[in-house]
This record gives sequence, structure tokens and C-alpha cells, in this order.
Amino acid sequence: MDGWTIFTIILWIGIIGWGIWELIQYFRRKNAATIVSKEEFKENMRKAQVVDVRGKDEFDAGHILGARNLPYLQMKQRANELRKDQPIYLYDEKKTLSARSAIILKKQGYQNLYILKGGYADWDGKIKRKKMK
Repeated sequence: MDGWTIFTIILWIGIIGWGIWELIQYFRRKNAATIVSKEEFKENMRKAQVVDVRGKDEFDAGHILGARNLPYLQMKQRANELRKDQPIYLYDEKKTLSARSAIILKKQGYQNLYILKGGYADWDGKIKRKKMK
């Protein structure tokens, strides 16, 4: 076999491996939390913990009224700040970080995890912005 054939085989193995990894991640995200519409989110958020998983600066620029900030990058260390006996409604700008956060929380024994479909970008409910000094 020449160099190009070996390279092509290695490239295809890498592509197939990556595809399998993405498929596994898709099912992990799907099984970790339930995606809910903004209407369902609005209806149930008063009976739940609403968590914005974006960074502090994004949170301060504007967030869903009543939400608390627990950034994805701190989720493993700060997950114990959340109650396990109440539903948790997660959101970020779209929903990628929310899904990753849900996986972390699920591993730590949290149940009743929900993600806002479309994230903050599609939110049309009440918001709060931190006043800049």
C-alpha cells in the first residue's frame, strides 16, 4: 500500500469514529433533559429553579426574570447549590451549554431537568438587566 491509501484509511477511521462519538453525545444530551417550549417554560418556571448557564457578563447583560446564574464552566463545582427535590429549568443563548449542564447534573443525581427550546435568544417573556454603574 502506498502512503495515500494508508492516509485515506486513517482519515475514514477518524471520520467514522467522530460520527460515532457525536451520535453517543446526542443520545446522552437527549436522555439528560427534556426540551420544553417557551410557553411550557413560562407556565412552570415559578415552581422550579430557573438556571442561566451562560457566563456572568452575558447574564448581567440580560436574563430571564427570576433566573439565577450558574455558569456551565462552574457547574461541576457549584451543582450542590441546586435542590434535588425541585425541577430545574436550564437555558443559555441557544441550548448547547444547557444540554452539557444537564449531563453534568444528571451524573450528580439530579432528576426533572428541562431545557428551554431556542434558549434565551428566542425568549419573549420578562427579562432583567443589571444596571451598569
